Amino acid sequence: MTEHSEQGTLFRSRKFTDWPTVKEALISKEVGGVFILAPMAMQLVADGVPIKVVYLGHRDGTAIVVGKDSGITDFGGLRGKTIAIPSRYANQNVLIHRLMRQWNIGEDDIDIRELPPPEHPTALQSGSIDAYIVGEPFAAKAEVDGFGRVLYHTKDIWPEFISCVLVVRDDLIEEHHELVQELVDGIAKSGLWLDESQEHRMDAAEIAAKNYYFQKPELLKYVLSKPVDRVKYTNLTPLREEFDSIMELAFEIGVLSRRVAFEEYADDSFALAATKKAWDLQQLPRPEETP
Repeated sequence: MTEHSEQGTLFRSRKFTDWPTVKEALISKEVGGVFILAPMAMQLVADGVPIKVVYLGHRDGTAIVVGKDSGITDFGGLRGKTIAIPSRYANQNVLIHRLMRQWNIGEDDIDIRELPPPEHPTALQSGSIDAYIVGEPFAAKAEVDGFGRVLYHTKDIWPEFISCVLVVRDDLIEEHHELVQELVDGIAKSGLWLDESQEHRMDAAEIAAKNYYFQKPELLKYVLSKPVDRVKYTNLTPLREEFDSIMELAFEIGVLSRRVAFEEYADDSFALAATKKAWDLQQLPRPEETP
C-alpha cells in the first residue's frame, strides 16, 4: 500500500526527474524496484546489473507533439527538423527510428536530441526543438497550454506501445518473493480499477496530481480522458513477442550492446499471478475467457 491505500505493506515511492539518476539509484540499491525505460532495462542486464522486468507501467500514454502552428501534418514533415526524445534507451527512440525506416528518412535527416521529459514542452515552446516524443503528462502539457498539438498518439502508430516497465532487483526477488508479488498485485488491482470507469480516473488524477506529480489536476484529467484510451493500465504482463521486437530494433540501431534473451531480463510469473487475482477479485471474466 501507500499513504493513500488502506491495507497491506507500505511501499514508499520516490520521484525522479531524469533517467540517469533512476539508473544509478537502482544500481546502488537505493531502491529495490523502479519504473524504468524498457530498452534501458535490457541494457542494464546486458551490463550485468541483476534485475528483472516483472510488470509494465502502462500501455500507450506517449505522443509525438509538434508546434500548434508548425504546419507539420505527418512524420515526413519532420525531415530536417529537431526532435527531442527522453533518452537513447527509451522505446520512444526505437519508435522514431522505426518511423524513419517506414518514411525512408535517413539517420542524418533528423536531429534527435536527448532531453529530460519535463523539459520537452518548454523546449518546444522556446523553439529550440521542432517536435518531441515523450510519455504523459508531458505530451499533453503543450496541448493544454495551447502551444502544441499531437501529431501521433502511439496507440495509432504502434498499438499497445510499451514505454516504462517495473524492474525489481534479483536479490529482492530471491529474498522477499512474497513482497514482490504483493507489490505487483497492488499495481494490477489499481490498474483494473483505473480502467473500470471514467469516475475512477478523475479521482486518481486528483490524488496523483497533488501527491506524486505535483501538477494541476486538470492536466492529469485531460491525459486520462482526451481520448479515454490515450493511456491504459490493464494488459500489463510482459510478453516475449513484444519484448523481442523491441530488443531487436534497439540492437539494430545501436542502443543495445548485444541481443538479450527474454529470460535474462524478464520474469512474467508475478504479472500472470497478479492479473488472475485482480480479475478474480472483480468477479469479471479474464481476457482469455471473454467470448
